[in-house]
Parts: sequence; structure tokens; C-alpha cells
Amino acid sequence: MKRNDTHAFVNQLLVCLLVTICCGGSIGLGTVWMRLQISVTANANRSLATHLAEVERQIAETTALIASEQDLDVLRRRNAEWHLGLAPVTEAQVARVPDDPVLRLAALRNRDLFRPDAAAPAISFRVALGN
Repeated sequence: MKRNDTHAFVNQLLVCLLVTICCGGSIGLGTVWMRLQISVTANANRSLATHLAEVERQIAETTALIASEQDLDVLRRRNAEWHLGLAPVTEAQVARVPDDPVLRLAALRNRDLFRPDAAAPAISFRVALGN
């Protein structure tokens, strides 16, 4: 039983052909999977953009509604309709603070700490001798 060299060549050719087909198939399958993932991501992105546009529209509507309700004429009409008896704010009732209120309140709170005439509390040390 002598083996012929042509059979060995055909077997190697078949193995190389199968390996090539498997590699090509896996590359094709990977390409299809990647395109599917791109499509799914694009659909999710489109859905999020639609939802974002809807939320922005609702925010704009709410802002417009609030602005219309804060109009001076509407407030006066509601005051008269509901018999609230509220008086309009005059400039004499408003006190404007020229500086930063946080720094002003901090200075008022800590004014006794940094007075130049404030005496430092006396500290005395006692030496205790223990046996």
C-alpha cells in the first residue's frame, strides 16, 4: 500500500479550503453582527433624541405658562377675583443690599472675634504634682 503524493496534496488543499471558508464565514458573521449593533444603537439614539425633544417642548410650555401667570396684570386680576386683599409692592418696601449678603452676615456673626480692643481670654496653667 503505497500512498500516492497526489492524495496528500488533495488532503492539504481540502484542509486549507475548509479553513479559508471558516475564516471567511466568521468574518462575514462578525460584519453582520456589527451592522446589527450599529442599527440597534442608531435606533436607541433616535428614540432618545425624540424623548429629549419632547421633554424640552414640555419645559418650554411650562416656562411660558409660569411667565404668563407671573404677569402683573394677571396677578392683579387674581387678587381681585379671589378677594385676597394683597397690596402691590412699592419701592419703599424693598430694601436693597449693596454688598455680598454672605460676607455681610459672616462679618456680623464674627464681629466680636476680631475686634482690636477685645482682650484675649486669660489662660492659666497649674502644675499638679502627684505622688
